[in-house]
Amino acid sequence: MPTLEPDLNRLYVENSIPAFSREAPFSSLLMDLQTQGWSVQDDFFSTGFTQALKDEAENIQNAFMLQAGVGRKQDHQLVLDARRDYIQWIDPDKPIRKDFLRTMEELRIALNRRLFLGLFDYEAHFARYEKGAFYEKHLDAFKGESNRILSTVLYLNDDWQDGDGGELVIYDENNPDIEIGRFFPKKGRLAVFLSECFHHEVIVAKRTRHSIAGWFRVNNTTSMTLDPDQ
Repeated sequence: MPTLEPDLNRLYVENSIPAFSREAPFSSLLMDLQTQGWSVQDDFFSTGFTQALKDEAENIQNAFMLQAGVGRKQDHQLVLDARRDYIQWIDPDKPIRKDFLRTMEELRIALNRRLFLGLFDYEAHFARYEKGAFYEKHLDAFKGESNRILSTVLYLNDDWQDGDGGELVIYDENNPDIEIGRFFPKKGRLAVFLSECFHHEVIVAKRTRHSIAGWFRVNNTTSMTLDPDQ
């Protein structure tokens, strides 16, 4: 029986891959958020770090992902007419996942220092849109009803082309009928926007599409119990 040797190119050791390849990686994002409330940054992370996240996303078996729904905790329900993606929440149980969450913690601190948002924590999940999947126009939070302040989406797809679908569409803050941006889900692209302000949608994907969706949150608790995540 042959010995199965590990593929060394697919092994990632904690902290062995620099997250960024440029100085001041947050500067453009922070400026955009301060001036317009949303930002789309290409090649936000280093090539190696993005590839590690892409490999992690693609290696998740469908059996270990959940059909995404609408609402949180006891209000959660499946609405297949609204969204068709599958998700797996990210816990710090593997090196690359831990490093991703640590990096977003650095961004949380920078956001609070620059924009005084009072962000308390960050939660995220891998998302998989199979061919035919979509997410209709929606807000990630409603004013006064959610602790989600900033939404983030990191795209993990090679060679995305015209005709592949799956674009993120962002709508005007003051008129959700006006489209202000349409973005391919190409590898390394990070979108960040105010959760309560910008309607957005995912156009029907014509091929499998991977991403990491996340939210920076404030803590609205008035007791000893923290707001629930996920």
